[in-house]
Amino acid sequence: MSTLDRYIPGVPCWADTEQPDPAAAAAFYSGLFGWECENAMPSDEDTPYFVARLKDGDVAAISGFYDGAPQQPTWNTYIWVESADETATKLTEAGGRVLQAPFDVMDQGRMAVCADLEGATFMVWEPRAHRGSAVVNEPGSVNFNDLYTRDPESARRFYNAVFGWEILDLGPGGQMFTLPGYSDHLDLLYPGNTAEMVAMGAPAGFENVVASLSLIDADSDIPPHWGITFAVADADEAAARAAELGGAVVAAPADAPWTRVTVLRDPAGVVFTAGQFVPENASVTS
Repeated sequence: MSTLDRYIPGVPCWADTEQPDPAAAAAFYSGLFGWECENAMPSDEDTPYFVARLKDGDVAAISGFYDGAPQQPTWNTYIWVESADETATKLTEAGGRVLQAPFDVMDQGRMAVCADLEGATFMVWEPRAHRGSAVVNEPGSVNFNDLYTRDPESARRFYNAVFGWEILDLGPGGQMFTLPGYSDHLDLLYPGNTAEMVAMGAPAGFENVVASLSLIDADSDIPPHWGITFAVADADEAAARAAELGGAVVAAPADAPWTRVTVLRDPAGVVFTAGQFVPENASVTS
């Protein structure tokens, strides 16, 4: 097995959600995705941090609200960086904001809470003991980190300046952020990964995708934000199960390029997407 990290600088590497009742949220997501959740915080800590696992590999985490932090339930995206401090400086120079200056998270890593030009928040993560999600792109794990924006051009400039991301235009399939050279790293981790994508008919450049870019409808009051898409084996079953567990279906399962997707809401009101990989839908238009 390769000893290389799954991630390189500029790649989303972790996701967690802040919840008013983290134990209830853990029950919901465990029932939906089959997670096993364990509180990673010391017993004397008031705020839990439930690490979710599949196949003994870390997937994501669920926490409560911390003192001084916004009391708004959400899913957070963490982006791997070499230096949280240097990235915070670069981000500010690109017009973004550092909402919480870089700080150490015990021996796990160093992070900062940031916002882009439109105010969409995300975290930068300088890894130490914690090396990001060990299970991704499998049912029950993170499949995509999704930026929802009203100004895709400013988003392109900002994330290119900070992380070196470029845009891959998929036409009816939307737009994706890519990190040039990421596929070289993935081929070291999984020999033949790029060749398999080509053989499957994936669009040129898709092997370097690190996140998606979606335009917010002009008549929507949804603010710019980072969201999460989880992979599922069956989008229809995921939607039905979410409703059974006390969540809600925001958008019923529907076919999209390469996928079948549904938009769901957890009991605390956090919206997320569940996507089923359907190669037969390659030619479907959105």
